[in-house]
Amino acid sequence: MAVYNFNTALLRAPAKSVARGLRAVGGEDPNFDSIASEHQSYVAALRTAGVEPIVLPALEDFPDSIFVEDPALVFPEGAILLRPGAPSRRGEADEIAPVLYENFDTVLSLPEGGTVEGGDILTTPDKVMIGHSARTNQAGAKALQRLLTELGRKSEIVTTPEDVLHFKSDCSLLDEETILATERLAQSGVFHGFDVIKVPSGEEAAANALRINDIVMVNNRHPRTIDLLDQRQYKIEPIKTDQIAIIDAGLSCMSLRWQSAAN
Repeated sequence: MAVYNFNTALLRAPAKSVARGLRAVGGEDPNFDSIASEHQSYVAALRTAGVEPIVLPALEDFPDSIFVEDPALVFPEGAILLRPGAPSRRGEADEIAPVLYENFDTVLSLPEGGTVEGGDILTTPDKVMIGHSARTNQAGAKALQRLLTELGRKSEIVTTPEDVLHFKSDCSLLDEETILATERLAQSGVFHGFDVIKVPSGEEAAANALRINDIVMVNNRHPRTIDLLDQRQYKIEPIKTDQIAIIDAGLSCMSLRWQSAAN
């Protein structure tokens, strides 16, 4: 089974406090109604891709909680509760834990001391790549490796480019042999053995695409990347994330995805 074959996804509805979410640069706040609309379109796209979404209620005390991929990881073998590097997000793992215990027989937890955010984790067919970043420190990365070993998963610690929020801000898995990446990350050599498609200059944010079953979801603001992938005969689903992008969102961070035997 391919690592991008899923039938279930976990999401969280955006809170009205989402405009206060963390972001790299200032500027005008996003519009809540527009974020809610974009999130609903994202949910609809998941259904189109063959995934049944589980949408958790909004958490007003956690503006960034719409990004459910950061406080947890899920695999067919089990789930891992993480410890986000941003202090304001530390409570999100506790909030998402109950639904993970409902859906997985095995739920592990990152120990105190280290930090890991799911946006730094890329699962490939042969290993899990852990991006060392400002949000995922070395202690957390090593602790995560031990937990992945418990689940029977191989892993490798790699480096997230400087001034990049998350490792997957600059890359995504398109299929078992192909990675979509920015020029700066492609040049690092971390994807040895993969066919690397580089996003066009100026469309770096498009590197965070999302492969689900036979569909590749791509931000609709990046037409050259869409054309590039279309030429490679990928089935593209353009997704609008204009307002969500203001708070540094990517496509992968808004859902946790897995293959459930129950569906």
